[in-house]
Amino acid sequence: MEDIRMVDVTHKEITKRIAIAKGKVRMKKETILLIKEGKIEKGDVLKVSKIAGIMGAKRTFELIPLCHPLNVSWVDVRFRIDEKENCVEIEGEVHTSYKTGVEMEALTAVSLSALSIYDMCKPYDKSIVISDIHLVKKTGGKGQVDRTQIDID
Repeated sequence: MEDIRMVDVTHKEITKRIAIAKGKVRMKKETILLIKEGKIEKGDVLKVSKIAGIMGAKRTFELIPLCHPLNVSWVDVRFRIDEKENCVEIEGEVHTSYKTGVEMEALTAVSLSALSIYDMCKPYDKSIVISDIHLVKKTGGKGQVDRTQIDID
């Protein structure tokens, strides 16, 4: 186990860091309508899923073994219902000023939001698929990522 270790970021400078991730939850058209009409028994799917995503981003270091604990400055989770594709598109954005990036926190926000949607809608739809979770943008530090022009969405 000596080959497993957390990366030492002691020498890195504190910079403003932002990460944006996206994902999709595909489902039947009828399930999309239930979400839109607020007819899911457990409650407002998108509100609950937003809270799940925010909570997940803040607790990422407890879920991913070698992820650094860091203070998250801001988290937002946004949704768009795409009735043509029968899916809920999720976008998670996380900000911090720290020595390491927040891409894992943004990906976790999207993942937990998607899992929450799945959990709330599974009694109505056995065909739900979570897909396309990916990092879209990362700024701050040395490594920059910007897939906004070539996004798979």
